[in-house]
Amino acid sequence: MSMYCDQCQESVHGSGCTVRGVCGKDDMTAKLQDVLVYAAEGLALAAEKQPGSVSRKVGQLISESLFVTVTNTNFDEDAIVEQIRKTLALRDELKAALTVQPEQDAASWSGSSKDEFLAKAALAGIESLSENEDLQSLKSLVLYGIKGLAAYTDHAAVLGYHDDDIYLFYVKALAALTKELSADELTALVLETGGVAVKAMALLDKANTESYGHPEITTVKTGVGKNPGILISGHDLRDMEDLLKQTDGTGVDVYTHCEMLPAHYYPAFKKYSHFVGNYGSAWWAQDREFDSFNGPILMTTNCIVPVRESYRNRMFTTGMAGYPGLKHIAARPEGGQKDFSALVALAKTCQAPKELENGQIVGGFAHNQVIALADKVVAAVRSGAIKRFVVMAGCDGRHNSRQYYTDVAAALPDNTVILTAGCAKYRYNKLELGDIGGIPRVLDAGQCNDSYSLAVIALKLKEVFGLDDINDLPISFDIAWYEQKAVTVLLALLYLGVKGIRLGPTLPEFLTPNVAAVLVEKFGIKPIGTVAADVEAMMAGA
Repeated sequence: MSMYCDQCQESVHGSGCTVRGVCGKDDMTAKLQDVLVYAAEGLALAAEKQPGSVSRKVGQLISESLFVTVTNTNFDEDAIVEQIRKTLALRDELKAALTVQPEQDAASWSGSSKDEFLAKAALAGIESLSENEDLQSLKSLVLYGIKGLAAYTDHAAVLGYHDDDIYLFYVKALAALTKELSADELTALVLETGGVAVKAMALLDKANTESYGHPEITTVKTGVGKNPGILISGHDLRDMEDLLKQTDGTGVDVYTHCEMLPAHYYPAFKKYSHFVGNYGSAWWAQDREFDSFNGPILMTTNCIVPVRESYRNRMFTTGMAGYPGLKHIAARPEGGQKDFSALVALAKTCQAPKELENGQIVGGFAHNQVIALADKVVAAVRSGAIKRFVVMAGCDGRHNSRQYYTDVAAALPDNTVILTAGCAKYRYNKLELGDIGGIPRVLDAGQCNDSYSLAVIALKLKEVFGLDDINDLPISFDIAWYEQKAVTVLLALLYLGVKGIRLGPTLPEFLTPNVAAVLVEKFGIKPIGTVAADVEAMMAGA
C-alpha cells in the first residue's frame, strides 16, 4: 500500500484511496501531507508543555499546516515540504525553552529533506493513530473536524480576527491524537470539536460582516460581458477585495466561481461596476468551465481539480492553495495587498469569456437578512403557507448519486423552503422553484462556513416560537458532505443538539460500524434513502 486516505466522500469504493487519490493527489503528496499533520502534532506537544496560553504564532501556523492538507487544497510537494520545515522549526524553537520534553516521537524526530519526510510517512498516516479501529475512527473525526476548523480560522486571521481559545484547542486536540485515550474521552473530544466549530464559524462570520457588511438579498447574473475577465474561485474574501481594487478601471471584469458566488451578497463589493457575475457551477466541473472562460483564473483556497493543459498557463494559486507548475501569488506584505498585476496583465491579452448560460441566481439570505424578514417568515409558518424548512447545505461532488439532492429539491411540496449554504446549492439553485408570498423557496446563506447562519436562523425561530428544543421546529436536515469542512459543520450541528440529520450521499467511510451506531443512537444520524421516501418522511417530521 503506497498511500491511504479516507478523508473525503469520494474515496475509492468507500474504502480509502490506496494508489492515487480521487482528488488527483499522488502517493508522494499524500505521504507528505500525513507528515505535515504529524509535524503539527509535534508542535502541539511542545506547545502543550508551555505554561499559559498558546501564542498566535503557534496557532496560526497550525491552522495553515492543517489547511494545506484539506482535500483539493495543495498538490505542490515543494510547498508542503517547506511547510513541514516551518512547522518543525517552530516546534524545536518551543522545545528549546522547555525543561521537560514531550516523550512522543512526533515531538522528537528530525528531518529536513523530502526523502527524510517520505521515510517518516509510514509512522504518520491516519492508520497509525490507534491499533483499535473504533478509537482510530473517533480520532479521525477529531482530526478531520479540526482540519475544517483550520480553513475557517485561517480566513478569519487573514482579516485580522483571532480567538486564542481556538488556537489552544488545536494544541489540545492534536496532542490528544498522539495519546492513548478511551472511547469516552475521545467521544467527549469529538463533541468539544463541534463546540469549537461553532465558535470558529461565529468568528469568521464576524470577520466577514464587520469587514464587508452583512449579506443582503442580491440577484447575481450568470451571463458574461464583452470585456476580458478574471475568474476567482475558493473562499477568501480578502483576496476578492484586493482583486477588485486592482482591476478597478482597467477594463478587466471580475467573475466568481463556485464558493465565491456569495461575495456578490456583501455590500462592500457592490460598488465595483466591473464585478460582473458568477461563471459556471460547482468546483468539480471546473476542468471544462475553466477552459471556456478564456481569461486568468485565481484559486484562493481548496477546490482545485487536476489542471488541464488547455488552461494551465492561465491559472494561479494563492494562500494555502498550490499546484505544481502553476504560478503562486505571494502573501500580502504587512498592511498591504497581494500583487495581482500578473493576472491583470494577462487578462488584457485574453478574449472575453465564452458564455455558458444567461440567467440569474438570487442569494444573500444569511442570518441578518433572514432575521430582518422574521415577521414575514413567522407569519407564513403560522398561516400554513410554509409548512417546513429543509436544510440542504454542504458540499457538491462528482458522483451521479448527488442527483438525489436535485430530485429532492424538485420533489419538495410548494409549501417548503430550502435553507442552504456551501456548494451543494449548485444542485438546485438554478431550478425554477418559485416563492412563497415573496419569500424565495431557496434561501442561500452563502459559503460552507455560513452554515453558521443556518444555525442562528434556527435558534432564532426556536426563540420566536417559544420552543425548548431546536428539534421541535418544523426543520429537517438533509446534508451533503464531501470534505473536512463538512465534517466540521456536522460536528457543530451535533454540538447544538440537532438530531435526525440525513447525511449523504454516503456515510463517511472513516466511521466504523460501532462509531456510526453511537451517532445513530445519540443523534439519530441516518443515511439518505430514496427521494420519495425521504421527502415523505421529512414532511412528516421524521
